Amino acid sequence: MAEDRSDRAPAPADSRKEPAAGASRAEIDAFLAKVKGLAPSTEPGKRGRLIFALDATMSRQPTWDTACRLQADMFNETAAIGGLDVQLVYFRGLTECRASPWAGDARRLAGLMERIDCRGGHTQIGKILVHARRENERAKIQALVYVGDAMEEAIDDLCAKAGELGLLGIKAFVFQEGGDPVAEQAFREIARLSHGAYCRFNPGAAHELGELLRAAAAYAAGGMKALDDLSRRRNTGAVRLLEQLR
Repeated sequence: MAEDRSDRAPAPADSRKEPAAGASRAEIDAFLAKVKGLAPSTEPGKRGRLIFALDATMSRQPTWDTACRLQADMFNETAAIGGLDVQLVYFRGLTECRASPWAGDARRLAGLMERIDCRGGHTQIGKILVHARRENERAKIQALVYVGDAMEEAIDDLCAKAGELGLLGIKAFVFQEGGDPVAEQAFREIARLSHGAYCRFNPGAAHELGELLRAAAAYAAGGMKALDDLSRRRNTGAVRLLEQLR
């Protein structure tokens, strides 16, 4: 289905640790507050482009299944503000890292995701960062979303790649499931160096991940105006979070 377009990442350096307790609501609020300060992301009349990257190693199967269900919300939220093109990127096993074709609708992306199962292996976040840089050379990318729970690579190498994204204006929105401190340190730095944002969410909390994905998608498609419009349309807990972005 997809091609492997990325370079091999550095050899794993740290072992996977058991996640700690999930994020508090205040941490999700802090992420959304960070997004508030970002500049508009798209030019008028152009569709946003977002890379949706996930860790597909064995521990990620429950979250992969959740992401399959939630991905449609990203398209739904952006349909009225110019639309969104999404590319799925994932890694699994020891060396496999693949990028799908760009998808402009939820059914196509869901079809791609449903054919993928999670397999044991180490993280390959470096490959994703390199791929985002290369894809941006073909056409501008507004945002990179990464969802994962661990980091097993050399953090300095990841920081260098994240800094390159920052220089190119590619913001990384890094969503961590659980509380692995090694992953948190790396994920925060990737977000900081790319001028993006970081947030943790509780393991298995689909509603929390859904709120974060919708916010990132709205930003990629229409910047702050889209986020303001999104907060005015909702009556659920997502509204209360997005109101902080006004």
